[in-house]
Amino acid sequence: MRQTTLCLLVKEQEILLAMKKRGFGAGKWNGYGGKPEPGEDLASAAVRETAEEIGVQINRQDLIKLGRMEFYFTNNPDWDQEVNLYLVRTWSGEPMETEEMRPQWFRFEDIPFEQMWLEDKYWMPKFLAGQKFEGEFYYNHDGTAIEKFDLRDMNAGN
Repeated sequence: MRQTTLCLLVKEQEILLAMKKRGFGAGKWNGYGGKPEPGEDLASAAVRETAEEIGVQINRQDLIKLGRMEFYFTNNPDWDQEVNLYLVRTWSGEPMETEEMRPQWFRFEDIPFEQMWLEDKYWMPKFLAGQKFEGEFYYNHDGTAIEKFDLRDMNAGN
C-alpha cells in the first residue's frame, strides 16, 4: 500500500481547499500533498508537495499530524493508499493557482462536501477540531460509494 500525504492550511474559522485540475481526484476540492519521492520521508514530501501545488512554504516543525487513514478500492487495488493528514497553521507566501490546483478559502460552515471525496464529511470535523484520529474506508466496485468505514480517535500519546 502506498503512503501519501495530505496537508490543509487553516486560519481562524477558514480552511484552504484546492480544486484538483488533473490526475487522481480531478474535479474535487481537496487538500494538497502526494507521494514521497524515493528516500524522502512523509514530512518532507508534505512540505515539497504543498510548495509545488499551491506555492506556499511550510517548515517541517509547523506540520501537525492529526490523522492517518487507509483507503481500499475493491476493483482498483492500485488506488489503495495510506494517507497521513497534516494541519498547518503557519506558512509563508500566498497560495496561488498552479497547473494542478486552484486554491480557495472556505469558512468551516461553507465547506463544499458535495464536491469532495465521500469520506471527507466523516473525518474533517475531527480534523478541524484538532482531534487525532485514524481509520479505514472501503469503497465499492466503481469507487462511487463507501461500503464501510471505521474512524477512531487516537490517544494524545499516539
